[in-house]
Amino acid sequence: MNRKDRERLLLRGLPGACGDFETTGISRRSLLSAGGLGMLGLTLPGLLRAEEAVAAAAPPVKAKSVIFLFQFGGPSHVDTFDMKPGAPAEIRGPHKPIKSVVPGLPVSEHLPRMAKQMDRICLVRSMHHTMKNHNSAAYYALTGHAPPRDDQRLRDSLSLYPAYGSVVDKVAPLKSELPTFVSYPHVISDGSVTPGQRASFLGKAHDPFFIAEDPNSKNFKLPELSLPAGLSFERLQRRREMQKLIDSQSRLLEYSASAKGLDDYYKKALAMLSSTRVRDAFDISREPEAVRERYGRHTYGQGCLLARRLVEAGVRFVTVYFDATIGGRSATSGGWDTHGFDNTRMFPIIEKRHLPITEQTLPTLLDDLDDRGLLDDTLVVFVGEFGRTVFGQGGITRNNYGRDHHPRCFSGWLAGGGIKGGQHYGKTDDFSYNVVENSVHARDLHATMLHLLGVDHHQLTFQYQGLQQKLTGVEESRVVSEIIG
Repeated sequence: MNRKDRERLLLRGLPGACGDFETTGISRRSLLSAGGLGMLGLTLPGLLRAEEAVAAAAPPVKAKSVIFLFQFGGPSHVDTFDMKPGAPAEIRGPHKPIKSVVPGLPVSEHLPRMAKQMDRICLVRSMHHTMKNHNSAAYYALTGHAPPRDDQRLRDSLSLYPAYGSVVDKVAPLKSELPTFVSYPHVISDGSVTPGQRASFLGKAHDPFFIAEDPNSKNFKLPELSLPAGLSFERLQRRREMQKLIDSQSRLLEYSASAKGLDDYYKKALAMLSSTRVRDAFDISREPEAVRERYGRHTYGQGCLLARRLVEAGVRFVTVYFDATIGGRSATSGGWDTHGFDNTRMFPIIEKRHLPITEQTLPTLLDDLDDRGLLDDTLVVFVGEFGRTVFGQGGITRNNYGRDHHPRCFSGWLAGGGIKGGQHYGKTDDFSYNVVENSVHARDLHATMLHLLGVDHHQLTFQYQGLQQKLTGVEESRVVSEIIG
């Protein structure tokens, strides 16, 4: 089995047996019991007025789309966006800060183009949670929910919460042939597949449209949007109608929630196959070569260019994974997990791989979105699962140095889509070890993204495990209103 087939299989998983939960709307049970509720003073008109009140309380839409750039492995905040030049040498490391276009907002000397973008960015230096292992921390960062345990072996299950994009697909789906939620080009994993990449208990219909192909490959093409030779769309449609008849006769769809999820999948697939608009959005070869070169001729650069094409077409949520693995031991592949293990040298690695890719691609993405009039309506989020410790693993020299996992404080940033640029929010101590001001929890980021998309996270409840549960969890979360313009 090749890598692409394996990733599709891993992401597909098992269809959820609980794939038809209801949001806070009027359920069939509510309608059937409306007469009885009248005895308590709550009639059907009262229910309708309550629903209208919920809709009226929704915040205004500031972001039509989200590009979520997930930095698997955990970038070092101390060596990128929260540098401490006054700290001892063994803490601050060999890299020096440079001034950005915003006074008091320095960045690494290896990010001079990013320094010119800081007037568009809100840098959050006070992100935090308590998970120290990659899978559990990444699940937290991808869903805004605490995992049941801090364990590298944490595996996906229907008891865990859905990806941000799946929530958006459930509560604010597109009414078109375009997918609401797209993710690519990796299924991330650390030993086992990291949970939080799919729809979980929301049902298979809300899984992302996942792309396993490398957008940087010469012959990048999505087999999902191509019909086999000799099979016309009309013939495929006739086959589908026959299948629906057979399913109806066997009452399969009436009794099988997983089959209902697959039925929704079939409908979406047929709509995309018949849509020129969808095929054009994914056809990155339409981009001028000069534009492709500006983004960077690597998987991440072309992935970010594809994200711009998708939000331009109208896709609501795009997740781009930096790499499939935590990495940290190679200058040619892998994520940000730069421990310095096995004599691998953290700083030479990030100088050759992570920082140049970030420096080339992200300023280009922000410029391109702005030039096309898309940045005001598109929220761009850059975050990993945690930061890195201020103390080293190994010696204190440039060639023998690494940093461990650090969830106590780390940095992320947001731009566009209703965000007030040119500011930083939150503060860490003199060593960047603890948050000392305006903490932002992982679940607060979830609430803030939903707010910018026009969704009140307090109203998002789902019937699950016999309880009405908030999609932002039982723990209190807040919208970070101070960073919203």
